[in-house]
Amino acid sequence: MSEQCSLCGCPIHRAGDYAKPTTKGRSHATAHHFVAERFYGRTKNRPGEQRERILEPDPWQLEGSYTVFCYECHEELLHNPVFLPHDIEAFSQLIKARGLDEEAKPEDRKKIAGRIQLLNEVIHRGLLALFTETSKCQGI
Repeated sequence: MSEQCSLCGCPIHRAGDYAKPTTKGRSHATAHHFVAERFYGRTKNRPGEQRERILEPDPWQLEGSYTVFCYECHEELLHNPVFLPHDIEAFSQLIKARGLDEEAKPEDRKKIAGRIQLLNEVIHRGLLALFTETSKCQGI
């Protein structure tokens, strides 16, 4: 049974050459959590060290869940989103409108949790809008 990247659909493998600048290296399988483990108080950088959870409770009930991508989609696309200056300004305005801005860092992490959820909402709504546009163009 062959695996495929959850995003681009390319065949992925686990036979070495991870991250090499070759088609084999770029198509190596790599797992990615839907919601970052650090949001649940865990980190691979410091195994065994528990940190304060940011998401309490888990708004999506996806703690520990992941999927598999090719190296290229995982490391180069998902881990490096492009936020242009006007995107940051617009997102900042949404943060302020939702009362998720800070004049000083509070002791709790509720506002960063809210900003994380807001960014997910922005992505979700953007995907829905683009999908609707594309579907209309294709007659779906």
